[in-house]
Amino acid sequence: MSRMKIISVQLPQGLINAMDQLVKKGAYPNRSEIIREAIRELLKRELHRFENEEYSTPDYVIK
Repeated sequence: MSRMKIISVQLPQGLINAMDQLVKKGAYPNRSEIIREAIRELLKRELHRFENEEYSTPDYVIK
């Protein structure tokens, strides 16, 4: 995997609590992986809208 960059994001406490529950239950190893997965899914969905146009889903989104 390529070197990751750190970004700062502000989230409501409710989302943080929900992420912590998923980590505690073992569904994800940490909050970062939850956020990465959510962003990958969002990008796949949104980029799919452009499927018939010149845009395509980059390889790094599908991994």
